[in-house]
Amino acid sequence: MRSDWLSPLHSVLAEQDAPLTVFFRDDDAGWDDARLNALLDCFAPTATPIDLAVIPVSIGEPLAEYLLERRERNPAVLGLHQHGYAHVNHESEGRKCEFGPARAGEDQLRDLLAGKERLTRLLGPALDSLFTPPWNRCTAITGECLAALGYSGLSRDRTAIPLQRDDLPELPVHIDWCGMRARSNSPWEDLGKALALHVVNQPESAVGIMLHHAVMDEDDLGHLDGLLALLAGDGTVHRRLMRQCLSPDRP
Repeated sequence: MRSDWLSPLHSVLAEQDAPLTVFFRDDDAGWDDARLNALLDCFAPTATPIDLAVIPVSIGEPLAEYLLERRERNPAVLGLHQHGYAHVNHESEGRKCEFGPARAGEDQLRDLLAGKERLTRLLGPALDSLFTPPWNRCTAITGECLAALGYSGLSRDRTAIPLQRDDLPELPVHIDWCGMRARSNSPWEDLGKALALHVVNQPESAVGIMLHHAVMDEDDLGHLDGLLALLAGDGTVHRRLMRQCLSPDRP
């Protein structure tokens, strides 16, 4: 059932003529498996696709096997891609960043390759060749390394300055679910308004919603249930995996 916080989004969708594409990206797979499972169970009833940004150093074989089992049931609803390497900060000052200005290209390339190789060993062909940097931050050097290693896409926050590389398409997220909830005195009202605003402002591109399962509680999941039900019940909304947003012809 639609709740009051979703009223702005419901109104906007009712007025939309063009279809809307939405994707969900959950960061930090490898941390707090129980909460990750709860999030995936939240998505299951509506068969809404979700992409997991997986930390190479943090994922173990039990979680990898579990994710592959879930994906085998329906590959169209679960995407898996690389989230940094160890999700550690290498900057001595300023904002946190694992692939930031303090690191030389060869160091970034080494970590990217090591992370890619580990995830390929654990996840095999289920691994998408996409990259999400921890804290949504990286440098132009990171882009050069990603392109050299054959990655097919980069996902950061919409406020990041695009790298403008023809060989590395970008797919930004627009809504920081947990960040907004943490910063706002009226988080659900503000989230509802933000969702409606981005639907209006992104008519020709996918609207990305970023989640962080490790800090999401039952209240988060209850509100997320309402959003997923609304999107699933609207015939103008296309719910996609990230790889499909970048390459619409891909399954």
